[in-house]
Amino acid sequence: MTKDKFKIQFAEAAEAAFKEIYGDIDRTEGDHDIFTRDKIYDGLETPKDPKMGRFAFPVFKYAKLLKTKPQEIATKTADAINTYLDRQQRTPLLRCEAVGGFLNVKTDFNTLARETLGAILSQKEKFGSADIGRNRKLLVEYSSPNIAKPFGIGHLRSTVIGNSLRRIFKKLGYDVVGINYPGDWGTQFGKMIVAYHNWGNKDTLEKDPVKNLLELYVRFHDEAEKDDSLNEAARQAFRKLEEGDPETVNLWEKFKTISNEEFNLAYGTLGVEFDEVVGESFYNDKMDSVVARLEKAGLTRISRGALVVELDDPNLPPCLLKKTDGATLYVTRDLAGLIYRWEKYHFKESLYVVGTAQSDYFKQALQVIDKLETAENLPPEQRMTGRVRHIEFGWVKFEGTSMSTRRGKLVFLKDVIDQAMALAREKIKEKNPDLKDFEKTARMIGVGAVMFSQLSVRRQKDINFIWNEVLNFEGETGPYLQYTHARLCSLLRNYEGDIGGEVDYTLLDREEEQRVVELLADFPETVTDAARVYDPYMVTAYLLKLSAAFNKVYQRKDENGRIDKIISDDRELSKARVSLVRAVQTVVKEGLYLLGLEAPEEM
Repeated sequence: MTKDKFKIQFAEAAEAAFKEIYGDIDRTEGDHDIFTRDKIYDGLETPKDPKMGRFAFPVFKYAKLLKTKPQEIATKTADAINTYLDRQQRTPLLRCEAVGGFLNVKTDFNTLARETLGAILSQKEKFGSADIGRNRKLLVEYSSPNIAKPFGIGHLRSTVIGNSLRRIFKKLGYDVVGINYPGDWGTQFGKMIVAYHNWGNKDTLEKDPVKNLLELYVRFHDEAEKDDSLNEAARQAFRKLEEGDPETVNLWEKFKTISNEEFNLAYGTLGVEFDEVVGESFYNDKMDSVVARLEKAGLTRISRGALVVELDDPNLPPCLLKKTDGATLYVTRDLAGLIYRWEKYHFKESLYVVGTAQSDYFKQALQVIDKLETAENLPPEQRMTGRVRHIEFGWVKFEGTSMSTRRGKLVFLKDVIDQAMALAREKIKEKNPDLKDFEKTARMIGVGAVMFSQLSVRRQKDINFIWNEVLNFEGETGPYLQYTHARLCSLLRNYEGDIGGEVDYTLLDREEEQRVVELLADFPETVTDAARVYDPYMVTAYLLKLSAAFNKVYQRKDENGRIDKIISDDRELSKARVSLVRAVQTVVKEGLYLLGLEAPEEM
């Protein structure tokens, strides 16, 4: 991970101090020394009150081991740390203070400002980039909607989380392959084919085809509850599709074409990209070899006429590979896909951005792979076990109701974005009716509001899609961040000087400015933290903090109650403050990009 220079210095000093004071005590926890610099670095926290320091290290957990009160540990260690730092450099870059059971650390602001702002102004959007992923292939599968169904809000979360992770890992130097895996195979298409033959016609596929196909799908399930023979007809129709019946295949191809056109419109609107689009059907001719490997390894058995793999976990049922009629399942194709991708890419990691409801399914599939690789006695470098991760996310509900395609409880993404753009137009007319690129900006804001709604909470949490909250352009929202960026751009346009050359950062001596600089210095670690936990929320939370901190600078008043302007008659002060503005604008824009949002320069 990208590490903060000052935190590294503290961790080194703390390690030396702990060993100096407590060198004769067993400092191990299991087989690990708990006072190493890496352990100390990983244990650092951010104080709730910025005045207490830029970061802190809690020592409470050491009280029992050291048989000493936390306050006493902190006091002794703080003195030793400061002594160590004094020996290492003439002017300490950071100071440590004991507060309760914490070692609170303050950095030398002038050094922090010079190094952080200088790096941002010179590196621009590359600030926060790293090469920790060099020569490492990483796959991210996301979105993966089913064809013959509309692109709804239920697809959105996987799409925006995966798109953001693809960008985050690219920034860290990984060779990323973003994969879309549309559901274009399975019994559901037998249902669609039966529904079309029973109740559809030529107009179904020509006039609003996606909506019509959804209505047919819903009708099939309604009718099948009263007439079970429809389910058998669907199985027969899918069997014809598997056997390559020309008429059935032709209809299936039409469904795919209609769906792909719909999906591409959605992805274009969202600005989402993929490096590879491969549907389930791609693996039809690759399943037999996988089943043969499992059979050869002695892992399969017949259970009630079906082919299964027994699993070691008592909480999981056997993995069903083939039904009694010989039909394959989604997992059969997924196993073929896992093996195909491993053989093609030999990846460092492969991420599947799929809802938490599929947690047991992924456990099943990965246990099958683990059993196969173990049975074949493959060496570690030839095994994908441990490299594949299910990046799960919480349920998406609409006004408290879970969505279901088969019940027709589906909210079209297009309708949501249209409403968001309509609201954006109203806000622009109210605030800036003469804005250039009116429609373009309304699209940026509307789409940003919808996408941000899926990234504004930790991915494991459920989202209740409530119109008034998603389309609220005030508070902690995507439009708020976009407006902050537009405000920063306005300030830069109004500045007539040149911020190149030497800048006197000691002039940024106000508490509000120092808080902004500290947050800017945290950006590289924020990016690596988001990658470490596979959650873009780390970036959204950071951007909200940074924007709030900058807006305190922007709205700050002087001793006379007047706005303390960023651009004033004091050239050196203005240059220092505008340098700060440029740095914030650069980081906010890059952060929005990592989330998949655009950054308007005017709003």
